[in-house]
Amino acid sequence: MAIISSLFRPFTRFVKLSRLRVWKLSVCRRIRWVSFPVPRCYTSGASESSVDHLNIGLEKYKNLQKYFNRRLRATYSRFSNIPNDSVVYGHHHVYFIESDGIYRMDRRQSDPEPEQVLDLGQFVSETVQKVRLSPQEKYLAVTLKSNHREEPRCVVVRLEEGNSPHLNPLDVKLTLDNVISFEWATDEVLFYTTLEGLRCSRVFRLDLTSSGARISSVFEETRPDVFVEVSLSRDRHILTINCNSKTSSEVLLVDTTVSTLEPFMVQPRLLDLLYHVEHWRGWLIILTNTGPEQEYQVVQAPLSETSMASWVPLFAPGFGFAVKDMEVVGDHCVVIARVPTGEFILTVVPLTNPKEAHTIQLPSWACAIETKRPGLTDENNVLDFLISSPVHPPMPYHLYPKDGLLLSGTEEGISPEKQSNCITTRLEACSQDKTLVPVTMFHAVPVKCLKTAPLLVHVYGAYGRDLNMEFCPEKRLLLEHGWALAYCHIRGGGERGLSWHRQARMEGKQRGVEDLLACLSHLFSLGVSSPSLTAITSCSAGAVPVGALCNTHPHLMRAVTLQSPFLDVLGTMKDPSLPLTVEEREEWGDPVVNAKHRLTIASYCPLHNITPQRYPSVLLTAYSEDARVPLAGVLKYYEQLKKAIHAHFTIHPASECEPTHNVVLNIQPGTNHLRPDDFELMLEEVALQLAFLYAELGLDPPRPSRRRKR
Repeated sequence: MAIISSLFRPFTRFVKLSRLRVWKLSVCRRIRWVSFPVPRCYTSGASESSVDHLNIGLEKYKNLQKYFNRRLRATYSRFSNIPNDSVVYGHHHVYFIESDGIYRMDRRQSDPEPEQVLDLGQFVSETVQKVRLSPQEKYLAVTLKSNHREEPRCVVVRLEEGNSPHLNPLDVKLTLDNVISFEWATDEVLFYTTLEGLRCSRVFRLDLTSSGARISSVFEETRPDVFVEVSLSRDRHILTINCNSKTSSEVLLVDTTVSTLEPFMVQPRLLDLLYHVEHWRGWLIILTNTGPEQEYQVVQAPLSETSMASWVPLFAPGFGFAVKDMEVVGDHCVVIARVPTGEFILTVVPLTNPKEAHTIQLPSWACAIETKRPGLTDENNVLDFLISSPVHPPMPYHLYPKDGLLLSGTEEGISPEKQSNCITTRLEACSQDKTLVPVTMFHAVPVKCLKTAPLLVHVYGAYGRDLNMEFCPEKRLLLEHGWALAYCHIRGGGERGLSWHRQARMEGKQRGVEDLLACLSHLFSLGVSSPSLTAITSCSAGAVPVGALCNTHPHLMRAVTLQSPFLDVLGTMKDPSLPLTVEEREEWGDPVVNAKHRLTIASYCPLHNITPQRYPSVLLTAYSEDARVPLAGVLKYYEQLKKAIHAHFTIHPASECEPTHNVVLNIQPGTNHLRPDDFELMLEEVALQLAFLYAELGLDPPRPSRRRKR
């Protein structure tokens, strides 16, 4: 999703990964599981024995991990040919990514041969992030990222052939460091932003001429809580400089049809005003939160007069509908939204006559939508997109807004629901304050048959972001072996609009914990699984409600897996020298100057509420150089949780038949925040998590069916 996602910047404790794409680009080599000493600068409060125990703790799961590594490899291979957005269409060539480089084929030839454009062999252990073609296919710009660097770098390659019939894939025009977003305004001008630490505040302009390259500064944001990025309108007529905090926006425009390419302001920043801009025939089509209850609506303004005083409403969704994205396709605005029950719909708004807006229902199993960026020669009258769910592979669809026609891109239009033998169930749990909290479930048998099924619960609930529900092969593997998967859309996320986030910010954070409790209780009351067969998984800021629930209701789950977990909220938010502390006060509050904020955070902070009791088994995965979540907080949590469990069983010895409660710490090298870009490392990590779940829930690993020998 191009628009709303730009309002949730990478400086939050969240990163979205595309694992299938990593699988396709991976180099088939085996990388051993690595144990390494923790750098001293991160180990305050942790003893050397904690690192030694890390090796002992992981050893318990090694055999199962090897088994699941094989099963996962086979599962990923099954889905290696599903649609993706890694193909880029130019005027005369099609560009695609392989493990060893970027290639292109000439569309004008009947039997074209692949031609390498960029040799990735010269960039060791780096993966492709984004690819951008200049308007007339003169240059290619690519960002590459290494596991050991937070900041990607941008490589610019000249594509014009001149007198040479073939390109030299080693001939890189230039390399730009720390580039996070970039767009071509013309064939010779590239605008880009740089990441410094975790801040992205500066915009630069690269001019490519026959005599060389010139870089000049275009814009610099001074507020520390604002993240800056550049993007291009769908029709490529305007380039936007988007300056977003978590609660306000400011956008500058560059008209790419004007030779000066000077940016000008759309609307100066106002408190609590969010907006994003698209272009249509000399008008700005703006998605902004000026609708009823401060939710999103679509407005328009002339390009000659862009301030808020000129904004005229075009479309506002109905009550309870949450806008997720907006695309301008031809003479239509396509609004992607969730209905109150959680399903996705498309609302097509004719820009020449907005009153004739009509709605198109998407398949009920759809939980994620990814719109395709149009190629240089694509007509802007079709919206191509992929829909998926955690257990349904991406399925291509094509929307023709003018005709109101939605076509499936699969053979015979076979429903993935039928292909996968999967049932999608949408529920609502009643929270403590009577708010209904959505839950999405995936299962292979009817709900009444799930009493003895293992249950994996997913949760996030922060920054107004929806819970990630893109296709994930390991979730499909679990489903096929009898697991039920539940996704709890607690407050703090964005599933039910901006107000859903506002209700669980700062002093309202406890509501997310109450929502998670309500979801688990509701599932058990329906006969779905049981606490002894239930595990919860989350990442980053999603660890806050999970860790808080472990402190207050540890009996509701048997195991927990947390990745890059944010567990020391109070300590982190009290230290302004740490990355993101200042930027994220709008989300968590400021415990230094606000006593209410301090008391609220202290009441739920996972680290500061650990108490001697019987906790579930916990797997903590962290990365040594993760700047978003300080490793010191994870190590403190690990040590205190081990001490609390030991103190409890010293006073209340466990019986011989009671399962062991394990706390396992898996620290990996690199700057990753979630999973490694390297496929082999990612596979090892996921295999360990599955091994942990099966071991701690006391499950026998699934065995593939074997043909009986005659």
